[in-house]
Amino acid sequence: MRQSGLRSLRFGAALCMAVLGSSAAFAQDAAQVDVSQLGSFIRWTGVATSLIVIAGAWVLLRLLAGFVSQFGTQFAARRLTMQKIATIAQFLIFIATAAIVLALSFRIDKTVLTLIGGTAAVAIGFAMKDLVASFIAGIIIIMDRPFQVGDRVSFDGFYGDITAIGLRSVRLQTLDDNTITIPNSKFLSDITSSGNYGALDMQVVIDFYIGADQDIDRAREIVNESALSSRYVFLAKPVVVLVTQQIVQNLVTVRLRLKAYVLDTQHEKAFETDITLRCLRAMRENGITPPQMLLPT
Repeated sequence: MRQSGLRSLRFGAALCMAVLGSSAAFAQDAAQVDVSQLGSFIRWTGVATSLIVIAGAWVLLRLLAGFVSQFGTQFAARRLTMQKIATIAQFLIFIATAAIVLALSFRIDKTVLTLIGGTAAVAIGFAMKDLVASFIAGIIIIMDRPFQVGDRVSFDGFYGDITAIGLRSVRLQTLDDNTITIPNSKFLSDITSSGNYGALDMQVVIDFYIGADQDIDRAREIVNESALSSRYVFLAKPVVVLVTQQIVQNLVTVRLRLKAYVLDTQHEKAFETDITLRCLRAMRENGITPPQMLLPT
């Protein structure tokens, strides 16, 4: 019992000295004795089984992602719900796989726990501090929910849809079809704006500018009717047109700000285009023009 404790202390000391990079001669002498002890804690047959478990988890994650994608395409109203369930399922698969691999690959006893706590924890802690911080931040994001999978958010100059919340990072698909990977820890200190926050519909703001001498009432009617008649509008929520007077580049203008809801965030830009085209055509037909700079006589 006493000799076993001495061997454990020597093994822990050898690993600590190797990690810190001091006394190479000591580490070399200790390694000759302790490497064999380290090998005795590993279940080599379990390592092979662990590789199979990891491969199975990877296949399961791929199948889950494919199923959610197909389901979301066929049932758009349930897309966000399935994406949320898939995110939680991914976390559970990661945690379960790690626990199974650890149980299969190592013989867990008091000696191993002592060695892990005294040596590996220090080295791994410094090497994986960013990963651990991002992992904890990912759990906080899931619990606090500043945004969810499927939300259309604005973060650090990027704007798009949250497609995945992983152990280390969040993936954001921009409207230019670029995938942005953001570490989870970034969201703990920076401001994130969510346009729909778990809903399919989202408010869209569109500005129109006309001259101060134009028919403002008719222009407001055109903007309102263009929004109400769009096939992308979500009529369960109000359509509002705000009118303000502004000075833009030394010109007195009237701004018509439309606030309407699109029925699905995926149609945001199509909604903006549809309304803009309708308004421009109707304003041209009614002789309503944008602000004009007066030429000197």
